[in-house]
Amino acid sequence: MSTEPNDIDAPLLRNREPLRLHVPQPKRRPGEPPDFSDFTPPEAGSVPRPDVAAPAEEMRPLAFELIRVLDSSGEAVGPWRPDLPADRLVAGLRAMLRTRAYDERMFRVQRQGKSSFYMKCTGEEAVAAAAAMALDAEDMCFPTYRQQGLLLTRGYPMMKMMCQVFSNAEDPLKGRQMPVFYSSKAAGFFSISGNLGTQFSQAVGWAMGSAYKGGDRIAAAWIGEGSTAEGDFHYAMTLASVYRAPVVLTVVNNQWAISTFQGIANGGEATFAARAIGYGVPALRVDGNDFLAIYAATAWAAERARSNLGPTLIELVTYRAEGHSSSDDPSKYRPAHEARAWPLGDPIERLKAHLIALGAWDEDQHLALQAEAAEEVGVALKAAEAIGVLGAGRRPSSSTMFEDVYKDQPWHLRRQRQEAGV
Repeated sequence: MSTEPNDIDAPLLRNREPLRLHVPQPKRRPGEPPDFSDFTPPEAGSVPRPDVAAPAEEMRPLAFELIRVLDSSGEAVGPWRPDLPADRLVAGLRAMLRTRAYDERMFRVQRQGKSSFYMKCTGEEAVAAAAAMALDAEDMCFPTYRQQGLLLTRGYPMMKMMCQVFSNAEDPLKGRQMPVFYSSKAAGFFSISGNLGTQFSQAVGWAMGSAYKGGDRIAAAWIGEGSTAEGDFHYAMTLASVYRAPVVLTVVNNQWAISTFQGIANGGEATFAARAIGYGVPALRVDGNDFLAIYAATAWAAERARSNLGPTLIELVTYRAEGHSSSDDPSKYRPAHEARAWPLGDPIERLKAHLIALGAWDEDQHLALQAEAAEEVGVALKAAEAIGVLGAGRRPSSSTMFEDVYKDQPWHLRRQRQEAGV
C-alpha cells in the first residue's frame, strides 16, 4: 500500500488573515484642511512633444506625465507651446470670462426660483474654450453638462441658452430637455445626455460615419473621470481603436464624480489617461487649467484624426471648484475652500498673467473685459426672462408634442392633433 499522502485527505490551506476588499478613501474629509501634498506638478515645458505619426507604444510615458505650457511667472515654455498671437489669446480669455459670467448669473437665477436646476463649470472654463478654438468650427462636439463654453466660444446666442434653461416659448429644444442640456446641430453641439459615458460611444460612431462617407469633419467628446468606469467608455475605446475612428476623446478629471472622489473610478493606482494603453490608443495627460496646454494637446490630437492616424485619449487634470450642481453641497464630502488650494490655480488668472507677461494686457483692460461680459449676460438675461421663466411667462405650444419625431407624420398622430385642436 502506498505511503504517499492522499490529496483528498490533505488539510486545506487557509489564508493567514481574512480576505478583505480595498475601498479607496479620499485623503481629505470635511473639517480637515486641504492637502495636495501628494500632487506635485512637473515643471512647465518638461514633457516632450512627439510627432503626430509616432506609434502609440512610443508615447506610453505621456499617459503618466503632465503636459504644461504656462510656468509660474506666466511665460509659455517648452515644445508644446502653440505660439498663438495675442489677439487669439485675448479671444480665449474673453470666452472664459463670458462663460464664468454666464454661470454666475444663471446660478443666482436658479437660487431665485426662476429655473429648477443649474450646473457650473467654475475652474474648468479652459477645458471647453481652448478646445473650441483648437478644433474646426465644423467639427462635431459631444459634450457633458460642463462644456457650455463650447457654445459660447463658437458664438452661439447666449439668450437661446438661457431660454433653454427656462424652457420658455423660445427654448430651441421646446421644453424637451433638462435645464443646461443644450443642443444645436448648427453649432456642432450634440445633445447632452445625463448618462455621460454615452457621449464617447456616440462620438466614435459619428466619427466612423464621417470617415465611411469620406467626409472631412472629425468628432470630439468629453466625459468626467467617473464615467470611465462605465461600459460605454470601453465600448467606445474598442471601436475607436479597431477602426481608427477620427475622434478626440477627452476625460475631464476634476477630482469629483458627483460626491464620489476620483479614486473610486480608478482605485488610485494609475492615471485615467493610462486606460488608453491597453487599447493601443495614444494618450496625453494635460494640465486642465492651462489654456495653452489644452489648446496644444487638442490641436495635436485633431491633426492625428484628420491624418487618418486614429483616436487620441486626453486626460485633463483640473478641479471642480463648485458643487456638482445647484442641488449639491460639497461641504458634506470635502474640505471647505479646497478649490483655493488646488496647485494648478485658476485658468483665467493664468492666461491673464501670460498676456500681461507678453505686454499685451493690463489690469484695466481685464476689468473692462469682465464688465463687458457681465453686461452682455445681463442684457441677454433680461430678454430671456421677458419671454418666460419657471412657473411664469410663455411656454412652448402644446402642438410641438407632435413635431420632430417622424420625418413624415403618421395618420394617427395627425388625427390626434386635429382632435386636440392644436
